[in-house]
Amino acid sequence: MTDARVLAARVQDMLALVGLKGFEDRAVTQISGGQRQRVALARTLVTEPKMVLLDEPLGALDANLRGRMRSELKAIRERCGVTFLHVTGSESEALAMGDLVLVLDRGRIAQAAASDVVYNSPSTAAVARFLNCYNLFGGSVVEDAFVGPAGRFPLSASRRKAPQPAYAIRYDRVSIRPREASLSADEVRIEGDFIASEYSGAAVNSFFALDGGHVFEVESHLSHARPPAFVEKNRYALVWKKEDALVFG
Repeated sequence: MTDARVLAARVQDMLALVGLKGFEDRAVTQISGGQRQRVALARTLVTEPKMVLLDEPLGALDANLRGRMRSELKAIRERCGVTFLHVTGSESEALAMGDLVLVLDRGRIAQAAASDVVYNSPSTAAVARFLNCYNLFGGSVVEDAFVGPAGRFPLSASRRKAPQPAYAIRYDRVSIRPREASLSADEVRIEGDFIASEYSGAAVNSFFALDGGHVFEVESHLSHARPPAFVEKNRYALVWKKEDALVFG
């Protein structure tokens, strides 16, 4: 049987680990949502598990608290040396917290890799769709081009084997130009009518309607330069480099 003093010392160590030293006598109603999450984590870690399952642990928290708890959970995991199996439907949360990210598609692991690999090189169109940062087109590979309802896109040398053919270009790899702008040999172009822009703090996301009804998204980072104001329903050229596109199938 564990000595009461040893147990009390372990509890104190665990409260210090999760940043709650001095809160021992607080009632549940006297602590914040983030502090309650840390209490739940401390109750688990005090048993010295080899692995901790976190099932959507940040889902009920507001955006600011979610951001803080992401950093705190990562720091706690590194300090205590326990494996965390963190289940989430948030792509940003998975990429920010995971040393190894596993993307599930219909109950199967579609990709298992480091965060930067998943983000920059999704293995399938389903993984790219989960990341919520790629424009995806259906179609098929015909000789040296990807052909679909959106048009004919010339291909670079790299392709990925996948069950379903698709063409993907990341939002932040696209530039918005006047229709009459020239095109270099290594670039791909489509045209779209401007719908609206959405400011998100560090970036502006602009939305365009393509001829087939597909909505195309472009992300412009404000650290580079603020994008010009676009006129609603005006037509623009949407341009990217061939090698920046991902081709599946």
